Order: sequence, then structure tokens, then C-alpha cells
Amino acid sequence: MPLIILAIGIAILFFLIVKVKLNSFLSLVLVAGIVGYAEGLPITQIIPTIEKGLGGTLGGLAIVVSFGAMLGKLMAESGGAQRIATTLINVFGRKNVKWAVCITGFIVGIALFYEIGFVLLIPLVFTIAASAKIPLLEVGIPMAAALSVTHGFLPPHPGPTAIAVIYNADIGLTLVYGAIIAIPTAIVSGPLFYNCVKGLNPEIPEGLYNPKVFKDDEMPSFLTSILTALIPVVLMAAAAIAKLTLAKDSLLFNVLTFLGTPDMALAISVSIAIYTFGLSRGKSMTEIMKTVESAVLAIAMILLIVGGGGALKQILIDSGVGKYIGELLSGSNMSPLLLAWLIAAVIRIACGSATVAALTAGGIAAPLVALTGVSPELMVLATGAGSLIISPPNDPGFWLFKEFFGLTVKETVKTWCALETIISVMGLIGVLVISMFV
Repeated sequence: MPLIILAIGIAILFFLIVKVKLNSFLSLVLVAGIVGYAEGLPITQIIPTIEKGLGGTLGGLAIVVSFGAMLGKLMAESGGAQRIATTLINVFGRKNVKWAVCITGFIVGIALFYEIGFVLLIPLVFTIAASAKIPLLEVGIPMAAALSVTHGFLPPHPGPTAIAVIYNADIGLTLVYGAIIAIPTAIVSGPLFYNCVKGLNPEIPEGLYNPKVFKDDEMPSFLTSILTALIPVVLMAAAAIAKLTLAKDSLLFNVLTFLGTPDMALAISVSIAIYTFGLSRGKSMTEIMKTVESAVLAIAMILLIVGGGGALKQILIDSGVGKYIGELLSGSNMSPLLLAWLIAAVIRIACGSATVAALTAGGIAAPLVALTGVSPELMVLATGAGSLIISPPNDPGFWLFKEFFGLTVKETVKTWCALETIISVMGLIGVLVISMFV
């Protein structure tokens, strides 16, 4: 009966999001309450449980997500993102421009949410395609693939970071494993995959090619831009390596672990970005703070949706559904990594949202970590990979890609849906390979 109630609850969630078009946060909280009551939670405990789940998730996430948004916005509005792109293009040359754009998307995407990164980089893609006189998708696909890969596998993005909280995984180690998987996945799903669809050559849609192009003297240097963008990644990776190689009572271990916590790493990077992307460019502190505020406003709903997923997770835990599912599956021969990927994939196809799919799957699969002893970091990546599959038409990303690149629905399926599926499957394969060594 608990599984039937859960299935009905997920079906209601899909119905509210897909058919009724109800906001994802409202849908998650409403379904959490319904499932909690149906599963036997006393009515007086439902609201406290929702608050506990929402607060517990955002407590470890709000600072990371907010600082990440601030860093990305400061980098984009200072011309730092454009500097990274143009420098790489000059280094790689026009013939290899798709590789330069892929690297740009990967570097910039570490600090940006997918939708924000896409909207901010798409004018640059148009500029490159027009000036280099190359097909739009030759640069568009590598950019989109790189952004999607970082969004699915690399903290401090909200998806992998929130799932890490659910699984109680080490975020730094998740970043290291995620990078090992993300780099080859971005190469295959971006520049290499383009060779399979190079027959498509859409024009830049009218009215969209109106970007703000920075002059050379208006942008920070390449070294400044790249170092500022990569500071949080370097600090978190250093902390992860320290945990694997240094004695826990050593001074260096404690210093690197402190500096490499996501909150501290991003706080340091934002502090530096305020100078490198703001004050040193002649901007006043008032102007910089307006940029920071606009960045947080842009991700407020993302935070609420993530919190709603945490509320549903807590309902499943406190009502005993998670434990029941874990006990039911503990005797299964299926790998918990494969199971987490499959659950997330099914939910993604049904409801469209990668974030909702990842968080819902995380709540369902969380008990498997304690019961099976599987690596929580690999569970994060398996769930994240499953949440990216296909990107059906009920995913806003589907229409974002379609409209900006002027494609038909059929062409979008052949390009966007295919590259998302490649990312998902390669992510699963990468997780299973790493699991053989850890």
C-alpha cells in the first residue's frame, strides 16, 4: 500500500505540473501534504515535517546557490564570460571554434545555472557563428551540451548539490568524481555529436541577434576571468584531495577542508569577483550590489522548488515510505546506482523538470545508501545523470533550445533530446566504471 500511495502521489505531481501548469514549488508542497496524510502521518505533524524538510534542504543549500548565482552574474555583466570565449577562439582558431565554445560553456557553466548560462551565452554564440561564418549549431550544440553537463554533475549547481544533501554525500568528492565523468561526456555530447547532425543549418532567428558586445578595453583580462571563475572549483577539489591523502589532524588538512567547504569557497570567489569584475572595472559598490541583488532574485524560485523537493523527501522519510522502499529493494540484485538512475529517468520523462526528477528520486532512493553501503557521491551522480535523460517537450529547456536556434520540433528531438540522452547514458556508464574502483 505505501508504494501505491507513493505512485498516486507522483502521478498527482505530474498532473499538477504538466496539465494544470501549477508552479513546481506549490505542486511539491501540496503533494507532500497529500502523501503524508495518506501514508498515515498525524495531521498535526504534516506541516512541521514539511518545514523540517524544506529548512533542512535549504539550510545547506541557500548560500551555495545564491553565491553561485552572484558569481555568474558578475562574470557575465563585466564581460568576463566574453573574454574567456574570445580568447579561447583565438587560441583554437576558426576551424576548431566548436571546441573553444565547448570549453567556454564548461568553464562558465560551473558558476551558472543552465537556463541563466544559456541565455547569457546565446548572444555570444550568435556573434561567433556570424563572424566566423559557420553553421549556428556547430557552436550552439557544444555550448548547450557543456552547460547541461556541468548542471547535472558538478556542484555548486542546485541539482547535484541538493542531491548531495539528501544522500549526505561529500560535495568536494562529488565534484572530483563528477569532473571525471563530465569532461568526456561534454566532448562526446557536444563537438563530436554535432558531426551527426551537421546537415541541419538553421538561420539565426530574427530579433534575437542583438547582443551586448564588450569592447576589448571594457573586459577584464583572460587570466583574471578564468581564475575568478575557477576559484570555487579549485578550492573544493583541493579539499576533496586533502580528505583522501592527508592526516585528519594535520594543519593543512583542516585549512584546506575549511576553505573547500562550498559555502566558504563561493564566499571567497564572490568577494574576489566583486573586485575583479566590479571595483577594478570602475564600477561603484552600489552598481555591483544591484547586480548581486538581481542575481539572487533570478534564482529565488529555483531555491523554493529545491526546498519543495526536500519537503517531499522528508515526508517520505518520516512516514516510513523511504525505509519501506529500501527494505523492499535491499534484496534486489539490481545495482542501487542503476536503480537511482532509472527512478530519476522515469520521473524526468514524466514531469520534464530535471530538478524535480533528481530531488524526488533522491528522496525515494536515499535509504539505499545506508542499507547497501554504496558510495553516496556516486549515488548523487547516478541520480543526476538519470534526471537529464531525453528532455521531453514538457521541459522548458526543450523550448529554450528550439526557439533560440530556430528549429522545428522534429529537429529539436534530433538534436537537443539526443544530446541530453547521450549525457544521461554516458553519466550512468561513468558512474558504474568509477564504482569498480572506489
